[in-house]
Amino acid sequence: MEVNEELIKKIAGLSKLNLNQEEISKFIKDFKDILEAFKVLDEIDVKGVKSSFRPIEQKNVLREDKVENCLEQKEALKFTKNKEKGFFVGPGTIE
Repeated sequence: MEVNEELIKKIAGLSKLNLNQEEISKFIKDFKDILEAFKVLDEIDVKGVKSSFRPIEQKNVLREDKVENCLEQKEALKFTKNKEKGFFVGPGTIE
C-alpha cells in the first residue's frame, strides 16, 4: 500500500477531518511508520496455527431458558414511591 497525500486526504475526508498541509505531511510519515512496524507480522510463520477470534474457547455460554415464577406487579411496586398507574416512574428524558 502506497501512503501518499491522496490517501491521507481520502482518509481525512472519511473521518471528517480538515487537515492542513503540515498535518498531512505528519500523517504520511506516521502512517508509514505504523505500516513498517506491522511488517514484522508478515515474517511470522503461522502455518498450522488454528485461527481464533477468542483466545479461550467458549462452549454454550447461554443458559437454558426455564419458566419460573416471577413477581406480581403489586409485589414489585410495593417498595417504591415512584410509581404511577401500575408502573415505575423514572426521571424524565426530555425537558
